[in-house]
Amino acid sequence: MCSMRSTFVLLCVCVSLSLFHHTKSQSPPEGDSLTECTDGYEWDVGSQHCKDINECQTTVEACQGEMKCFNHYGGYLCLPHSASVITAPEPSRQSVAILPVESNEAFSPCPVGYDAQGEGCVDMDECVLDLHDCQPSQQCVNTVGTYSCQCPDGYSKIGIECVDIDECRYRYCQHHCVNIPGSFSCECEPGFQLAGNNRSCVDVNECEMGVPCQQKCYNTYGTFLCRCEPGYKLGPDGHSCNDVDECSYSSYMCQFQCVNDPGRFSCICPEGYQLQGTRLCQDVNECETDIDQCGEGQTCINIHGGYQCTDSNRCREPYVLTRTLLSDNRCVCPVIKPECRDLPFSIVHRYMSITSERSVPSDIFQIQATRVYPGVYNTFRIRSGDHNGEFYIRQMNNFSAVLVLDRAVTGPIEYTLDLEMVSVNPLISYQTSSALRLSVFVGPYTF
Repeated sequence: MCSMRSTFVLLCVCVSLSLFHHTKSQSPPEGDSLTECTDGYEWDVGSQHCKDINECQTTVEACQGEMKCFNHYGGYLCLPHSASVITAPEPSRQSVAILPVESNEAFSPCPVGYDAQGEGCVDMDECVLDLHDCQPSQQCVNTVGTYSCQCPDGYSKIGIECVDIDECRYRYCQHHCVNIPGSFSCECEPGFQLAGNNRSCVDVNECEMGVPCQQKCYNTYGTFLCRCEPGYKLGPDGHSCNDVDECSYSSYMCQFQCVNDPGRFSCICPEGYQLQGTRLCQDVNECETDIDQCGEGQTCINIHGGYQCTDSNRCREPYVLTRTLLSDNRCVCPVIKPECRDLPFSIVHRYMSITSERSVPSDIFQIQATRVYPGVYNTFRIRSGDHNGEFYIRQMNNFSAVLVLDRAVTGPIEYTLDLEMVSVNPLISYQTSSALRLSVFVGPYTF
């Protein structure tokens, strides 16, 4: 009760702002019809709890004089009519600290949730004092005059329990979401890594991270590709580079011989030939490069893959060497010699070289008469040397013919053919002949 002296009116007003009695809801013992409540409370059958008695209504002339009655929990206040009372909010069943009050308990001027200190009321931290009824899964949060039970971040309240929230159902992650108690984490597909926001995924440049590509690496979205230099092919593991044996692809890679090298190939040519470009072989003219070893009195004849040294004077008895403007290697059989009667009057020596396996029929040499006389008919034939019928003569006209290779020949081999031109003048019964001794060298290769 507040004193009626005016000097205490302000104090009574201040106290009335938060004056409560600590109360305890009491239930009757099982099987006991008698109930017992703290002073100022009575048993409520409907709620089965003790409820406050409104003394201002049940007590006759509870306050006298100029005082006004203000009901409060477990008692009442008598204050001047000019005073006003701000009633503290009724504590919830969850947040009210339920303490037993003995009949001789000292009166507390502060409401539930406050402790009296000095001349004022200070908020009581129920969470620190363990005066709360929060579930183990909940967090106690102290508030002014009371407390609240809250769920930690990542949990939601279902009933009285805190249940983990499955954040993954909200699609917070770009790739994969992993729910964990109270939170979640994001994971990325291989080839990606978490961005700074820990939710998005950004491409990883594997080529800058020491990937096992043996030669070339190309970064792509979410992965990478290994590539090889020309002359190599990617191995089954997708990383290593194996040499490509270009020589095994075709027999036409090189004209003569293909040599495989790491990452490339090269062509080589046989002796007597030199590489033309990268694949073809060309005969070396030893007679023009002064690498032949022909001696004095000999003439160097270039052939495919080599050369021949022949005597400058190839005339044999009964022929003698004559030099004319038309030929410096003409052998003549003088008519005064009896043994020349059945021989060609003259023989001219010529040389040529052809490749092996040449396509047939093939024109290889042309015979041309140096002089044509009126009334003279000329015929051409192979006088000797064609033992196996590899050649024949095709006459073009009265003064020329062509030597034709009729069968494919494989070198190295040498043919010496006497090609004869027979001249006849029927008007004067004149006949003579001349021969061209042709040495045909067939090279060992097709080039």
